[in-house]
This record gives sequence, C-alpha cells and structure tokens, in this order.
Amino acid sequence: MPLTFTLEPAVTPELRDGLLDLWTDVSNAGGAVGYVPPVTREEIRPALVQHFASMAEGRGKLLVGHDEEGRVAATAFLTYNTHHLMTHWLWLYTVMVHPRHQGKGYGRDLLGAAADAVRRMDGIDAIRLTCRGGLGLERFYASCGYKEVGRIPGAIRVAPGDDRDDVIMLLPLA
Repeated sequence: MPLTFTLEPAVTPELRDGLLDLWTDVSNAGGAVGYVPPVTREEIRPALVQHFASMAEGRGKLLVGHDEEGRVAATAFLTYNTHHLMTHWLWLYTVMVHPRHQGKGYGRDLLGAAADAVRRMDGIDAIRLTCRGGLGLERFYASCGYKEVGRIPGAIRVAPGDDRDDVIMLLPLA
C-alpha cells in the first residue's frame, strides 16, 4: 500500500515522536542520516529541534510519508538556500524511509513527492542534496534523476580510519 505524503504537516507531539522514532530506527539500521549506531532518541532530538526551528522561521519545510497504520514511515526536509545568489535551488536533507518499509519503492516515492512539492514553489529550479559515499546512495539518487555534480573525498569520518566521500547531487526541475 502506498504512503500518504503531507507537506508542512502540523507539528504535534505524535509527529515529533514519530520523527524521532524514524530517525533513530534508520540510524540504528545503518542509514546514512547523520549518525552512527548505536544512537538514541535523545541524541537525535537536538537535530530535530533545529529542523523545527528552521521551519518555524520559514527557512524550511517538512515532507512526511505515513503508512497505512498512520505511522511516520518516511521523511525529508526541504531547506531554502539563504545566499542571495542561490535562492533558485534548495537543499533536501535527512531523507529517510523506515527499515520496515525499505525495498517497497517508498524511497523513490518520497523523492518524487519532494520534487512535485518543489515544482509548485515559485522560483525554485533545482534540488540539491549530499549523501555519504560507500553505500551506493549516489546510484539510487541517480536512478531518481539526480546527477552527481561534486565529490569531496574523505569528508565524512564515520569512525577512525573510515572516511567516506561527501557526494553532491543535483536534480534540475526545468
């Protein structure tokens, strides 16, 4: 059954808790979303609060996918670029699909819903994201239309002796 996507949902305690659970579960399953397992909800909470602050200030939007049981199953944060010469594209951050839903095409659905949402925004021509090298993520994003436009070797230190590339991807919307 497909996910139901909502752009800019009301931030309720249930949504907050669902996002914390999603981010924790994805991180602990080895997902490349800013943490290395094991991680707790309390370790992730400050980053989520930062996203909420950005949204409250009008600098970002949240896209959430709920499953058939109403649980948070996927999410992505859309963040406007504040540099006055780069406001024609935005960032896609913290792209996640819950491990219990992976392999069902929901990641592709999430990226499609994000692109559709951005296409409805005035003056935005492209979506930019970065991903951690070494996991095949750039191949997945490329299969969704993103193009690799840059790579910083060894920019992400997962652990001592385990440095990964920071891969920059772009999806032109025109």
